[in-house]
Amino acid sequence: MNINMTLIGQTIAFAIFVWFCIKYVWPPISNALHERQKKIADGLDAASRATRDLELAQEQASQTLRESKEQASQILEQANRRAAQIVEEARVEARAEGERLIAGARAEIEQEVHRAKDELRAQVSHLAIVGAERVLEASVDEKTHRELLDKLAAEL
Repeated sequence: MNINMTLIGQTIAFAIFVWFCIKYVWPPISNALHERQKKIADGLDAASRATRDLELAQEQASQTLRESKEQASQILEQANRRAAQIVEEARVEARAEGERLIAGARAEIEQEVHRAKDELRAQVSHLAIVGAERVLEASVDEKTHRELLDKLAAEL
């Protein structure tokens, strides 16, 4: 056998083997590699999107938490203002009620004073009549001298 023929035969066999591999073996391997590469790229993109979504969700959660705290503080502030307003209204009502009670008590005292003065006048006029009777030793008729007694009571 001739070495040249062997080399030419091996070269032709190798060329057929390379052609066979390129035609039938390489495309499925290449497709598998491309699919795997695409899956990895999609996975990385999905992970990147998930990371961004997580960051956005955390930011929104913190924003919502800040807004909730702000609303809570506003509600507390309004409640405190309302409580202070209710206390002030109660204080004003209590003062008005106290003043009304004091005015009623003063009016009642004034009535009692007038009643006591009238009673005292009646007693003084009776004592004056009794004293005048004793001095005169005669009976002074109260009905006939009513005008005189009223004038005397008014002076006292």
